[in-house]
Amino acid sequence: MAKFLNTSATNYYLEELIKNAEDRLILISPFLKLNDKIKELLEDKNRLKIDIRIIYGKSELQPDELNWLKELSYIRTSFCKNLHAKCYINESSCIITSLNLYEFSQVNNNEMGIFVDRDTDSELYKDTYSEAQRIIRISDEVRISLDKVDDEAKEIEQGAATSSTSKLSTSKLAKKNKLKTADFLDLLTQKGYLSFIDEAHVLTNAGIEIGGEAKKSKRFGDYLVWPDNLVLEKV
Repeated sequence: MAKFLNTSATNYYLEELIKNAEDRLILISPFLKLNDKIKELLEDKNRLKIDIRIIYGKSELQPDELNWLKELSYIRTSFCKNLHAKCYINESSCIITSLNLYEFSQVNNNEMGIFVDRDTDSELYKDTYSEAQRIIRISDEVRISLDKVDDEAKEIEQGAATSSTSKLSTSKLAKKNKLKTADFLDLLTQKGYLSFIDEAHVLTNAGIEIGGEAKKSKRFGDYLVWPDNLVLEKV
């Protein structure tokens, strides 16, 4: 019988589902920004040569995420337009949930889901797996070399420098402030310079007033630049 999952249970069962994968693993999530624990588990499965498919759809992958994925030979990543489903499957169980594979969601949001065991709910598991395969078929596999990722990241930085020689991207400014990018984004949000809407960081009026600007890259989508002298103290 399917088991109801709250936020903490969804995170727990998701980690267990990845750990227990012995043959295949399918991760379907519109938004994709993996936390360190999930990355560690996927790296271990990659070493064991488990076939892993990740399907995302709501925003372009950032250079750091792409560079990490590029190093993992047994992970294939696909983009599915208009994706809203969140589903995680191995050969023996699956999770259908509201939880994105997005580290902010896993910590801050209230989520629900169900856990399905193949042995006790074979028809439900079969239907879920079939729909996951359909989503994979209609998705476009993302293939990009590490060199291209690095080049595009450089273009973003150069574009920021061209538009304003005193501005840096969020990741560069985070490094300058000796913070991880995710922590720096959280701090910008706490300060009121960003809002977190529909699983994405959006520049606020306060952020614009301090010099924040929204930019766009054809390959990586929207990104932000900030004055290079912006220093934030932890709340």
